[in-house]
Amino acid sequence: MPIYASLALVIASVFAAGREIYPQQLGVVESTIRSGVTGVFAWFGELALFCWRLARVAFAPPWEGAELIRQMDSIGSKSLPLVALAGAATGIVLSLQTRDTLTQFGARSMLPAVIVFSIVKESGPVITGLIVSGRVGAGIGAEIGSMKVTEQIDAMEASAVDPYKYLVATRVLACIAMLPLLTLAADFCGIFMGWVSNTLVQPISLRLFFETGTKGMEFSDFLPPTFKTTVYGLIIGIIACFQGMRTEGGTEGVGKSTTSAVVLSSLFLILADVVLVRLIQVFYP
Repeated sequence: MPIYASLALVIASVFAAGREIYPQQLGVVESTIRSGVTGVFAWFGELALFCWRLARVAFAPPWEGAELIRQMDSIGSKSLPLVALAGAATGIVLSLQTRDTLTQFGARSMLPAVIVFSIVKESGPVITGLIVSGRVGAGIGAEIGSMKVTEQIDAMEASAVDPYKYLVATRVLACIAMLPLLTLAADFCGIFMGWVSNTLVQPISLRLFFETGTKGMEFSDFLPPTFKTTVYGLIIGIIACFQGMRTEGGTEGVGKSTTSAVVLSSLFLILADVVLVRLIQVFYP
């Protein structure tokens, strides 16, 4: 794919380091740089046009309510077991890893607060986003990519059905709506299993664990990290649908679209997390 072309420059630089560079090798490097930069700008340009076309039809009638509900079920309820398992594992690992460290500093009583704050403010949202980007991003990319190469999308357009409204908008809106709910499920499972892991070593009631963990927590500590996952959902939905709509080359192209949908959505999700965390610190100090 063009967006990955710049990797060739890195490889060429590694092999050329410490060696004499011949004119033809310099030409190859220059061509690689040019094609890589051009490919990246072209990809972002196509993405901008895709987002503009999506924005024009997303909230315009007629509404695709039935398809939206079906996508919310597919993205939300079918991702719930995996998200809950990931959240529970995170709670257990946090409890096991931080207990010894806090004991060394005489702050073992702070373990509930460490678990609750860590899961609610960062671990829960990010893990949920990455899990959903792996499962849902791959599914959307493969589904739309298969429809693209089999010309089903062309058939929809010939039947006066806008594929951006029926296929893309419903999946993007479903991702935006379901990510915060899945994050709440991951937070609950993580805190609960953190309590279970903690009480097996040092018995403590769930009520005391929760009260100790949430002491000093305000809504400004809970709401922004939870609702920032709507941005994660927007990224996952747009990138997965975009890569699916760009699919070409038969079944091989479907495989490439699926892989790129997962990789790029996860990458942009991590980058967005850095920006969102900083914005939350600015607006909710």
